[in-house]
Amino acid sequence: MRPFDELVTEAAAADVTGWGFEWLNGRATEQRPPWGYAKLVDDQLRQVESAMDLDTGGGEVLAEVSTFPQKMVATEAWPPNARRARELLGPRGVQIIETVEGSPLPFADESFELVTARHPVSSDWAEIHRVLVPDGVYFAQHVGPASAFELIEHFLGPLPEERKGRDPQRESAAAQEAGLIVTQLRTARCRMEFYDVGAVVWILRKCVWWVPDFSVEKYLVELSKLDEGMRGGESVVAHSTRHLIGARRPASQ
Repeated sequence: MRPFDELVTEAAAADVTGWGFEWLNGRATEQRPPWGYAKLVDDQLRQVESAMDLDTGGGEVLAEVSTFPQKMVATEAWPPNARRARELLGPRGVQIIETVEGSPLPFADESFELVTARHPVSSDWAEIHRVLVPDGVYFAQHVGPASAFELIEHFLGPLPEERKGRDPQRESAAAQEAGLIVTQLRTARCRMEFYDVGAVVWILRKCVWWVPDFSVEKYLVELSKLDEGMRGGESVVAHSTRHLIGARRPASQ
């Protein structure tokens, strides 16, 4: 294994824009949920003429779709990601709309037959209900509760209250309270494994909400402890949680 300083310096300088994870190839692994989200979204998009993808990142997941409906829009709040999504999806006729986190969606009522999302920042169920046509569908894969918390709590310490967030049952109840009918809810817990400290630095720079105040300098002691264990043959293991949720706006609303 290369020296600690070399691994950390390389990861601290690496590009983290977009939503691709190729940089981690050979340095980390993550199991995927059993349902195959990209293929399911592809199937959903074939059935509609208008759709919107929330929080599309750099458009990498949506780019896996084989065919888009006549009206296809994707939203993204972080400008570097929006630029990348525009470059990737624009040539295929997808309109990229830059949004402001926490603000209403910039679309008229009943604009889309389908709204999709893979790991949205949050779910504004009232807004999703509003932009769906009657009988329209929301189909998404969400991050679940306490995802990657074994790694996060190594840096931040125990987070008992935060572990309760993103609960699939609570999200399902909130969707129904907003007037949607939840048609499916599946959950998964997937193993994540990191093989060198550079992979940890890179993922914490990319997923900035995991350790919001992360910097190599601030957490040098914690990183050194992880590095020592990895050099002793112990990879860093955490678990991601995911849930697949489908909901429909009733035809009478």
